Amino acid sequence: MRRLVALAAAGLLSGCAGLNPAAPPQATIAPPPAWRTTLAPAAPVDGAWWDGFGDPVLTALVRQAREHNLDLAIAAARVREARAQEQIARSQLFPSLDLGVGASRARSLDAFGRTMESTAAQPVFQAAYELDLFGRVAAQATAARRSAEATEAGADAAALSVEAATASGYITLRALDARLTVARATLSSRAEALRIARARARVGYTSDLELRQAESEYEATAQLVPQVEQQIARQEDALSVLVGVAPRVVARGQALSALRAPPIPDVLPADLLRRRPDIAQAELTLAATDASLASARAQFLPQIRLTATAGAVLSSALRDPVAVWSIGGSVLAPILNGGRLRAQAGAAAARRDQAALAYARTVLTAFREVEDNLAAVSRLADQRTHLARQRAATADALRHAQNRYQAGYSPYLEVVDAQRALLSVDLTLLQVEADQLNARVSLYQAMGGGWRSERPAP
Repeated sequence: MRRLVALAAAGLLSGCAGLNPAAPPQATIAPPPAWRTTLAPAAPVDGAWWDGFGDPVLTALVRQAREHNLDLAIAAARVREARAQEQIARSQLFPSLDLGVGASRARSLDAFGRTMESTAAQPVFQAAYELDLFGRVAAQATAARRSAEATEAGADAAALSVEAATASGYITLRALDARLTVARATLSSRAEALRIARARARVGYTSDLELRQAESEYEATAQLVPQVEQQIARQEDALSVLVGVAPRVVARGQALSALRAPPIPDVLPADLLRRRPDIAQAELTLAATDASLASARAQFLPQIRLTATAGAVLSSALRDPVAVWSIGGSVLAPILNGGRLRAQAGAAAARRDQAALAYARTVLTAFREVEDNLAAVSRLADQRTHLARQRAATADALRHAQNRYQAGYSPYLEVVDAQRALLSVDLTLLQVEADQLNARVSLYQAMGGGWRSERPAP
């Protein structure tokens, strides 16, 4: 009869716990059937995708960043901490065994007023175990395991970010090098134009206006050189920190124009959910909060604990040691707690909903980033084509302007305007070339790089 009453009470409390509430409907995201922008040819993703740029120096920098970047070292330490926390949670699934030893030395009086001295010791083994009938402890262990896996996925996301930042930083550095080359070459031509203008003004062949215009153009170009040199120094400092060393001069490999563009990754929208570590991190965080919710709701159910002790009493007052032992159990069921358990379950449900919505947001962001970079690769190619044509036309216009000025058919201002236009187009063309390569880096990062989840699809 008592057993039936206990089972009925457990069933009643089980009804209080119930099933986990459903996640918000907004958390369900269906991947599109295909990308809006289709580029060809596509190729399978290589794990070392940065090798596709064809620059051994870039490859060496990325590998050095993977080994020595401090952010990645911090992420690795966080993974070790999360795994230790998982082990702490899993330890609750097993019995605990402790050894205690008590010792004493006493002096006392007996009934006849005589002094007595005694020495006593009591070694005791204590064992305790919770019967996890309703899965509360198992849910806590599951939550800890999922949290540790989410931390590992976060470390993988950090590694992908560092790889992309290193590759992009190197490409930007080579673009700045090319920009400095153009600035110096332009400055050299401006210096020659200024020399000619001074010679012509000295013999009275031209006015001081043309001389001042040549001086102005020279100085305008000269100020570009230290500006670009400063940008190069800052970029080298940033790359040095990425690879885990003090700021220094960074080695150079291929020129910007010699860097190859890796092929477009062959990844479908549905595949992206298994190819990005940040999505895996969000999914595992959701699983951890769902397990924490199950554990919080299991708090409504009874907790059954078993305890046992065994030991001996050793004393100089006893002829032989005396064995002592005890076996017991306890059942603790919540009855009245001012709504604390219900509030804890509500808070856990809210955290689970936040994680579900964060997962949906991460997925949508991933789709957007891929679409943005696919569009960038396509549009930048068109822009570069038009810029190349503009550059040819502008260079031809400068040649005609110089010929007309030397023949005396046009003022020097036409030459100045053509020089300015050509410098602007050259710098813009270099920037677009760098943007094209950086768009490939961002596309590989958006598609998860070489990372792929090893967990089976849900």
